[in-house]
Amino acid sequence: MTLETGRCYPLGATWDGEGVNFAVFSEHATKIELCVFNAHGHETRHVLPAKIDGVWHGYLKGAAPGLAYGFRAFGP
Repeated sequence: MTLETGRCYPLGATWDGEGVNFAVFSEHATKIELCVFNAHGHETRHVLPAKIDGVWHGYLKGAAPGLAYGFRAFGP
């Protein structure tokens, strides 16, 4: 799965039937990664590719409800 730009709203993870849009606010982050875990606990990291007004966002086509994920923030 490839992370595309997506939308900066709504915040959180939003499924649209074809994939999931991720949007998270951080005033001070210099980078945020989306960490996706498969059924065996293997982690794949994707850098959220866009930031608007402090909201980092990306769209993961093919992702669906039940996806195990987390965010990793970098910066001060």
